[in-house]
Amino acid sequence: MYRAVIQYPDGTEEESDDVFETEAEAENNGMYLCSCYSFGGEVLHGHNPGDYPPNDDKADYYVIEV
Repeated sequence: MYRAVIQYPDGTEEESDDVFETEAEAENNGMYLCSCYSFGGEVLHGHNPGDYPPNDDKADYYVIEV
């Protein structure tokens, strides 16, 4: 069983709640969560650019065996 761990630009990490049977499925989940992080920043900037300046911060992930 595998799980994705997301690493945020500020150094914090968060384990995904989802557990997968294969490492490939966990990697797909990690990539999806990283894209959600980036998209969320774009949405916040689009709604209120003064409070949420654009940034190039990217989340990363790695897979652990559980």
